[in-house]
Amino acid sequence: MTSPLSAAKTLSYASPMTGDDDAMLMLRYARHDDVAAFETLYRRHKDSVYRYLLRHCNHTEAAEDVLQDVWGKIIRSRNSYRPTAKFTTFLYRVAHNSFIDWLRRNGRHSGAAELQEEMVESSDESPDVQTERQLARQRLAAGLQQLPDEQRDAFLLHEEAGLSLEQIASVTGVNRETAKSRLRYAVAKLKTALAEKGSAS
Repeated sequence: MTSPLSAAKTLSYASPMTGDDDAMLMLRYARHDDVAAFETLYRRHKDSVYRYLLRHCNHTEAAEDVLQDVWGKIIRSRNSYRPTAKFTTFLYRVAHNSFIDWLRRNGRHSGAAELQEEMVESSDESPDVQTERQLARQRLAAGLQQLPDEQRDAFLLHEEAGLSLEQIASVTGVNRETAKSRLRYAVAKLKTALAEKGSAS
């Protein structure tokens, strides 16, 4: 399923997910204490997990704290890890639960998300195009914060993590149809929000 928002390139910075060797890397780390294998996993997925958490926490320091918690849990759970699902499903289940735990402890930060890492623009683009991209990202960030938590989570897991509906359902503990419904509603609301704010600017 391809989000209609992708056509606007509002999430063009999202990194594609990698192949099936993630599970093998995790098993090498778990069974042979292969630190290099873990470092490969970390480099491969840290940026997309961070963006997923930043969109949720809406605050840079909070996202960094939860990110550390996520990878700490991955390290602590390595001996019990079993490749019964894709590594990304396992990873984002941990990230999802870590965010929920953080939210229970701290509540949600208010204000606009601090998305500094998105501000780097292509030197080939004109100032007008760069400004429009920046405004689109700001509108998207604002629109995401207006979504119910479950819909925002489904959208981010699809767009940031590249997870399938089956994986989203597994991560969030719901059935496939519920995950599909949440994603559909999120995309529809974001399209409406972007169109309204774009026409008002």
